[in-house]
Amino acid sequence: MQVLNLMREFELQRMKESKTIKEYPDRLLGIANKVRLLGTKFADSRSVEKILVTVPERYEASITTLENTKDLSKITLVGALHALQAQEQRRLVRQDYVVDGALPAKDHEGGSIVNDQSKGKGKKKNYPPCHHCGKMSHPLFKCWRRPDAKCSKCN
Repeated sequence: MQVLNLMREFELQRMKESKTIKEYPDRLLGIANKVRLLGTKFADSRSVEKILVTVPERYEASITTLENTKDLSKITLVGALHALQAQEQRRLVRQDYVVDGALPAKDHEGGSIVNDQSKGKGKKKNYPPCHHCGKMSHPLFKCWRRPDAKCSKCN
């Protein structure tokens, strides 16, 4: 009876528009694992099929590409999720959101394309002007023009 309830819960699951592609499969896999713990066989292909059928329309392009380029009976759960997550990340980058779990892209000048909210990396710190060189890009003790500076390789 418990297995039937879990199977029904699995079949009724739908991905909400506001959810990310990471959250939805986690819910489905949680239910699938409970079914497996109760001794019933549950194929990963069933989870793949469920995900491909119930995701929102914004993933339609990725699903069509998967259908045209790969045999859907042989596609793994990981492969399907990677394709959908890649599309989601591209969409979020275009909308200027910081993508969790993704590496920010770099432009040719070395700057970050994704806005600089990503953990403060890439921002120059403002130090007081250096007494030795006048620059504000480093603390006093790291200045190479200070009188007691020595090369760590030579000395």
